[in-house]
Amino acid sequence: MSSDQIFQLFAYLLPSVVTGAIAFYFFRMHTNNEEGRRRFLLHKDSQKDTLPVRLQAYERMALFLERISIPNLVVRVSPHSNDKAAYESLLIKSIETEFDHNLSQQIYMTDECWNVIKAAKSATIQMIRKAAMSETDSADKLREDILNETMEKSSPSATALSFVKKEINALW
Repeated sequence: MSSDQIFQLFAYLLPSVVTGAIAFYFFRMHTNNEEGRRRFLLHKDSQKDTLPVRLQAYERMALFLERISIPNLVVRVSPHSNDKAAYESLLIKSIETEFDHNLSQQIYMTDECWNVIKAAKSATIQMIRKAAMSETDSADKLREDILNETMEKSSPSATALSFVKKEINALW
């Protein structure tokens, strides 16, 4: 083969290689676009089914946070006796029972949101225990101390509830 023939072969081959490369590039773009479109449609369909369930989970956790907020909790759970320790245990048991009832909701929300809710629960229990350490001698006095302590500080439930609301707004 002479150099002219090689050059002529290269001249015929170059346009087909360029055309093949361009076709490969556009075919790859098309398949990536189609894959993205299919993924979007699947996400849209699953969102249609899961969004109501997720919103229901957030609603239940908002209700939980409202129920364990100190003013609501103290009004809802009245002491059975005048024993301060028994009332403290009753309040904490009420919070734990409420939390256990809603434990499955964690699979529908982000880890960060769930951790905020758990922190609010723990902080509420700590507030009750701290108030119980005071030198009060009756359950009714403990009730007053818990309410007074809450009036001075922002409620952990309120902080967590505002976080839940922000997270729900992010779903839209």
